[in-house]
Amino acid sequence: MNTLALTDETLLSIEKPVRYIGHEINAVIKDADAVDIRFAMCFPDVYEIGMSHMGMKIIYEQMNQREDVWCERVFSPWVDLDKKMREDKIPLFALESQDPVFLFDFMAITIQYEMCYTNILQMLDLAQIGIFAKDRREDAPFVIGGGPCTYNPEPLAPFFDMFYIGESETVYYDLMDLYKEHKASGGTRREFLKKAAQIPGIYVPAFYEVTYHEDGRIASMMPTEEGVPTKVVRQVQMDLDNTFYPEKPLVPYIKVTQDRCVLEIQRGCTRGCRFCQAGMVYRPLRERSLSMLERVADRSLRSTGNDEISLSSLSSSDYRHLPELCNYLIDNYRSKNINIALPSLRIDAFSLDVMSKVQDVRKSSLTFAPEAGTQRMRDVINKGLTEETILHGAEEAFQGGWNKVKLYFMMGLPTETEEDMKGIAHLCEKVAMTYYKMDSQYRHGRVSVGASCSFFVPKPFTPFQWAPMCEEEEYTRRAHLVNDEFKAQHNRRSLSFKYHDAKTTVLEGILARGDRRIADVIYTAYQKGCLYDAWTEYFHYDAWMEAMEEHGLDYHFYTTRERSLDETFPWDFIDIGVTRAFLEREWNNAMAERVTPNCREKCSGCGASRFGGGVCFEGKSKVD
Repeated sequence: MNTLALTDETLLSIEKPVRYIGHEINAVIKDADAVDIRFAMCFPDVYEIGMSHMGMKIIYEQMNQREDVWCERVFSPWVDLDKKMREDKIPLFALESQDPVFLFDFMAITIQYEMCYTNILQMLDLAQIGIFAKDRREDAPFVIGGGPCTYNPEPLAPFFDMFYIGESETVYYDLMDLYKEHKASGGTRREFLKKAAQIPGIYVPAFYEVTYHEDGRIASMMPTEEGVPTKVVRQVQMDLDNTFYPEKPLVPYIKVTQDRCVLEIQRGCTRGCRFCQAGMVYRPLRERSLSMLERVADRSLRSTGNDEISLSSLSSSDYRHLPELCNYLIDNYRSKNINIALPSLRIDAFSLDVMSKVQDVRKSSLTFAPEAGTQRMRDVINKGLTEETILHGAEEAFQGGWNKVKLYFMMGLPTETEEDMKGIAHLCEKVAMTYYKMDSQYRHGRVSVGASCSFFVPKPFTPFQWAPMCEEEEYTRRAHLVNDEFKAQHNRRSLSFKYHDAKTTVLEGILARGDRRIADVIYTAYQKGCLYDAWTEYFHYDAWMEAMEEHGLDYHFYTTRERSLDETFPWDFIDIGVTRAFLEREWNNAMAERVTPNCREKCSGCGASRFGGGVCFEGKSKVD
């Protein structure tokens, strides 16, 4: 076994030292001298969060299938070890080999959430390779970013050598092959980046120049090098059966956030909720076959010993083979007391038969997302749910034996009125009343209906990307209004209400909609001590606002400002497949409270059919 990067003294002085020692069950160990490429897969959050992330597991599997590549994991050190590493000048290290990351060829960082941006700087800083890309030595690892936040990479552009726009299964091998050629020929760092920029989906920010209007809006963003594309096209893996998927997932030595086997049953969504970035950027819908999922379930449960398996997708109940898959899992694993978790359910499409069978294994609460309290608001966001459907679905759930329901909502949506806000409490009251009105044979004690509200952030590549946000005080006012309405309900003892932090939402909006000028703000906030911003106890909102002021930026420019339909966004150089014309049409439909049909019912011409597969080619209707 290799020598640990941390001494016994250091390990004994920090919280959960097992986060940093590696060698978990199913970890991949190779000979560093026998591979051509060392690939550090970095997650800018604590171990327990990163080890729960499916995308990271897929890349780990994908890269380690190659004999010439060794992919190792790196997580953000928790605050106690962060301090120790700085004091003792311990470089950031990978878990498998315990080697410093600065020895690697690639430092790949998955960017899942805007509130992890200072953790990205932490990892670059501790890696001792230079926080800004322009400051890196010729022999430094190439820093590449991927994940959902790369659909607006501009706030992070100066820190990264390149970004991978799209799904990892597509061109990563092409990039590795290109790098092997570069390494063998001894080319310069810049020469490799220029060749990499010509691989579809690879964005090299150093080769683009941004100009601004006097009012701060973007005037243009153009390549500065010949052969670099004006548009970077998102890469999509169409065949989800014959591709990479972990069948021997790593087994942590400590409990992690998602301590279970995960089956990604499909990718994409047909519903078209207008606030949902994932629903737009992961189009078209692609399903995994039942036979593939059965095989992966068997092998992953056997290789891990987990007692729960979760079916993952944006809308699990829309998977066409859900009843068959659930029946297979129940029939094969009932005797082993293995639970089946079904997140991302739609209350209108869930089978009572499946619910009852799942409950036989282990009882738990059910979670649904109406998103809005009134039909008008659900039409604006194109949720595709009626109150009748919601209450009927709740009744089926109660008849199936559940008496705990969690409902997710969003406040601050475009056109939201006081009636819409209060409707959240009224809808929850109606769900509770549905339970109490049923025959006594279906009731088991008092019902629990928990409402959880997040605040709206307009994300890139959604129909709501033109929408303004609310001020922090306005978000809080609306939350208090809804909370008071809950207290006034007849069944208030059966109801509960909680809401997200308004200040976190404002910062998320700034980072989600920011341009390159925000990079200096992130760096300054990091210098002021900002780290683990997603963790309430470490979030320093005032430091972020000070950083904005020091760089002469008004945060309202990124949040509450109205945007015209012809404004150039920082992310407009990316082509996700879904067209801007479709997003604009959906924005206008939202303002007119018009509903757009599910993709399975009728094609609305979003543009994703260009990828040549998925639901777009299954009974496609003509576009009006």
